[in-house]
Amino acid sequence: QVQLVESGGGSVQAGGSLRLSCVASTLTYNTMGWFRQAPGKEREGVASIDAYGTAIHADSVKGRFTISKDNAQNTLYLQMNNLKPEDTAMYYCAYSHQTSMGWVSLQAYDYDYWGQGTQVTVSS
Repeated sequence: QVQLVESGGGSVQAGGSLRLSCVASTLTYNTMGWFRQAPGKEREGVASIDAYGTAIHADSVKGRFTISKDNAQNTLYLQMNNLKPEDTAMYYCAYSHQTSMGWVSLQAYDYDYWGQGTQVTVSS
């Protein structure tokens, strides 16, 4: 069983920045991702990073958000810049059993463990 604990959420004005962190109870040499879910909407993939640092970002956040990982600290990050009101959501960290090079995914069903989430609220 893998435990994931997110932190770093909060309330900011549009144009502001936040950095989310996710500490894992195990080594992070696996594909991990960030997802978000706004009220009344489905969970959507935001970014994913493989065991070797290959990353992808959803089109809606490309150029504004950056996913990264510190394997020595078992920690996943999401740097969010130029935040918009439409970024308001609960953000979740996810962990996959996949360790293959280049294997990244923005599909929730590809992940095996989830954190409890951290709320991000962006006001206009």
